[in-house]
Amino acid sequence: MFTDLKPYPDYRESGSRMLGLVPSGWTVRPMRTFLTARTGRNRPDLPLLSVARERGAFVRGVDDDNHNVIPEDLTGYKIALAGDLVINKMKAWQGSLGLAPCDGIVSPAYYVFEFAMSNRYFGQALLRSRPYVGEFAAASDGVRIGQWDLSVSRLRKMPVVVPPSEEQAAIVKYLGHANARIDRAIAAKRRLIALLEEQKQAVINQAVAHGLDPVVPMKDSGIPWLGPIPVHWNVRRAKYLFRDMDARSETGLEEQLSVSHLTGVTPRRLKNITMFKAASYVGHKTCRAGDLVVNTMWAWMGALGCAREAGLVSPAYNVYRPLQGSGADTEFVGALFRTPTYIAYFRSNSTGVRASRLRFYPDELLATPVVLPPRDEQAAIVLAIEDLRGRVAADLEKVVREIELLREFRTRLTADVATGQIDIRDVASRLPELDPADLVSDPGPDEDDLEAELAASLEEVDA
Repeated sequence: MFTDLKPYPDYRESGSRMLGLVPSGWTVRPMRTFLTARTGRNRPDLPLLSVARERGAFVRGVDDDNHNVIPEDLTGYKIALAGDLVINKMKAWQGSLGLAPCDGIVSPAYYVFEFAMSNRYFGQALLRSRPYVGEFAAASDGVRIGQWDLSVSRLRKMPVVVPPSEEQAAIVKYLGHANARIDRAIAAKRRLIALLEEQKQAVINQAVAHGLDPVVPMKDSGIPWLGPIPVHWNVRRAKYLFRDMDARSETGLEEQLSVSHLTGVTPRRLKNITMFKAASYVGHKTCRAGDLVVNTMWAWMGALGCAREAGLVSPAYNVYRPLQGSGADTEFVGALFRTPTYIAYFRSNSTGVRASRLRFYPDELLATPVVLPPRDEQAAIVLAIEDLRGRVAADLEKVVREIELLREFRTRLTADVATGQIDIRDVASRLPELDPADLVSDPGPDEDDLEAELAASLEEVDA
């Protein structure tokens, strides 16, 4: 359905620089002829709706990752009836608009319009296409992007290209099938990302728990939750390997380090972390290269690792320095402590009434049994893990790029089809009927959600 697509046989000037040429049978009308403002309020009993760039308009759930606080009094929220066009006026330049999926209420900062397009799902696809998103940006005012506000007067003047009703329906059907196929391809690649991560972690877990030799003789570790270990490995309490440190920064100017539950300790400058910054870092804990840094609150998730450079960390973290002659490679111990076996141990020995309040204090960590191969074998395991991570990262970057290309293809295809650059009438006539309400809007995750999820694989999220 994506091959042999051709333009319409005849075009004419639209009179709009944005639209350029449009099919001869299509008309162009100002946006105001389709919009009637909806002004009703005082229906707090209706479901709360929200609008996102990729999802369009949707019913907001209690678990949605939305940091906007919901006020107790919703009587001032606007009513949006099913099929109304809802626009987030501050993010219209991103394409944050869509059809209300049901009767509901939306933020007073949104625009709500009764939408008179004969096929509203065509109108939704059109207005969320790249040319119109660019037009919304041009029609928005503000001192910076985060404070842009869509001008109603300029919105009403925008040119809207209107195909005949039967072509609108054909476009909706075609885009529905196209979106479904692209969504399936993206979902398959997202599953591949999860599989790559799962396989990587399984190999790492095997290496740090049993070594690189698959046929090495095993012995009982003497600790039930640890199970068998290679016959030439030892088990030592962490107190014989590390000591708790509490050095503090006098200037706050040292490199800021971040602790991840996936790859341990990394410089914050290398990561995309949106967290509040302290007014001063004087008094924060410092660490040296080779120290073990543990996020005391999230140790039960594996938020710990070896610092590869000196820097400063949160005062709420704990820093453990390897004892001279202990025989412990901190990189190896950090990988060991992030295995499911040790994470389960940390969780069961943490103090707190619920997960968000659990703490794994130094006395518990220093009492932890540590599986310890000979020092040269620890170094070999660390090198093998780094090599594996590099190979998996290359594979992940390739898959991420393929997802980006699929999204870009969707964006370009939607724009070309909705504005008449491609004639899909013959293809659409051979496609089975589908429910347009389910398929025109992208049902997949927001691009920001995807980016955050992939960051957890490629870059990690601060814990």
